[in-house]
Amino acid sequence: MVQPLALIIEDDEKLIDLFAVALQSAGFAIKMALDGQTALDELAVTVPALVILDLHLPKVSGVEVLARIRTDSRLADTRVLLVTADALMVKNLRQDVDLVLLKPISVKQLRELAQRVISSPNKRKD
Repeated sequence: MVQPLALIIEDDEKLIDLFAVALQSAGFAIKMALDGQTALDELAVTVPALVILDLHLPKVSGVEVLARIRTDSRLADTRVLLVTADALMVKNLRQDVDLVLLKPISVKQLRELAQRVISSPNKRKD
């Protein structure tokens, strides 16, 4: 059985490792990007089932990465979990993501939510 791919886009290396553990235990193959430009480069050549996206990234912002995901027809079925401490920015982006998690989050919480999001129908409206 092929594992679904999750792309973790987060500039905090401790968090990226934590997220990787959670997603691997949920059955995902993992790729990681520590900045927005690396994320865009990866998204140009892969189609992840799930993206874990931080908003405040070096080089290219998470908002720009999200906009690219939502305008790329190859990524139409990619689910996006926004993981951020910035509750104010979330208000304007909520309709473009499948789920918002406010930091801090636990490994167990992320694992369970990732499993739920990837197995549920895509309810986001374009």
